[in-house]
Amino acid sequence: MSGDESRAVGAWRALVRPVVRTLPWRAIGVAGGLGLLFAAAPRLLGEDATGRLALNALRMSALAFALGAAFLLDDPARHTTAAVPTRRVVRHTLRLAPVVPVAALGWTVALLLVPAGVRPPVGGVTLEAAAALALALAGAAFAVRRSDSTRPGQAVAGALFTTAVPASLLWPERWALFVAPDDERWAAAHDRWTVLLCAALAVWAVCGAEPVRRRIGGGLGSRS
Repeated sequence: MSGDESRAVGAWRALVRPVVRTLPWRAIGVAGGLGLLFAAAPRLLGEDATGRLALNALRMSALAFALGAAFLLDDPARHTTAAVPTRRVVRHTLRLAPVVPVAALGWTVALLLVPAGVRPPVGGVTLEAAAALALALAGAAFAVRRSDSTRPGQAVAGALFTTAVPASLLWPERWALFVAPDDERWAAAHDRWTVLLCAALAVWAVCGAEPVRRRIGGGLGSRS
């Protein structure tokens, strides 16, 4: 390993520990616990559980996980770290990286909590969960880029929740997203979920770029 590579690895290691300490683990943990409770509902009902109930339980579980992710970029030290030479996209990535395996594990447990007999197609419902999570992350990144708030998570989570619930009831039928596995629109709906996922990831990436005035001014007096 060259000297430059060693310094780069050392810099990443130096950043990881303080970033992990400042992550909103309490909000993420509470949301994850709520998501697992939703997922466990069909098992608690035993023989009364239906496929439709299981699907809705997992969708509520996915929403709970996404609400936790909305707090990912909450950082009381945001305006302090904005002056460091590390780019925002790197700081965002460092905050996301430790949460990804936790989210993956939590979602796996949620799927396993649902009895196999009523469990909806894993691939489709996981795509929905990934899109919801990406939308929450995109909202958080957008809020960070467009405001000076150090804790945008509450507003982002509130917007996500108040949008998701009416959308599940009022979304136009011709662009249906929330359909059952036995509905002939299931495949088309998940093509739309894929578009939403890609769009949310694009917003996350774009909002991770430094503002123009920061690139020009070297970070002095700019948003983080």
